Amino acid sequence: MDYPKRLAREWYEYQGYFVRRAVRVGLTTDGRHPCELSLVAFHPLLRHVVQIEPYASREPSELHDAYFRTKFDAGKTYLHRLFGTSPPLHVEQIALVDCRLSPSQETIGGGRVVRLEDLISQILKAIAPLEAGGEPVREQWPLIRTLQLISLLDPPPIIERLNRSAETSPTPQYDPRSADDS
Repeated sequence: MDYPKRLAREWYEYQGYFVRRAVRVGLTTDGRHPCELSLVAFHPLLRHVVQIEPYASREPSELHDAYFRTKFDAGKTYLHRLFGTSPPLHVEQIALVDCRLSPSQETIGGGRVVRLEDLISQILKAIAPLEAGGEPVREQWPLIRTLQLISLLDPPPIIERLNRSAETSPTPQYDPRSADDS
């Protein structure tokens, strides 16, 4: 499982959702499933279902749209069957993408676009109040816990170290004349 999918899974579990990965839908008469939903999160008290489709590619946006439309259409068709319709079920569909799409693009394939950096910012904002009380995020969510620990550092040591090394010495360049040919 890649990082965006793992982070999204942890985030929804952290918020009280039950999360399933690789949910196969649309069983055909020959026993195949024509579509697989990447992540499905269900909050039983809120009757809220979130379908999350992480995607990273350098393909043109028309192909992105076709990919997401296939996934989201399958979600619209089958998610109500999985969780029932009474009481009413709120289904949200999210395309979790990296920053390769246009920043102004808010929807794709019928779902809402959430950029990975926006998800990380949302998580950092939500766990910020926990820092004051000193409560760490539990170990069952290691990625969120790591974000919390990094957010406590001011500034993060890696940034400070990179700034210091850039000021003191330039990166040495390879000089072929100094190579030892023996």
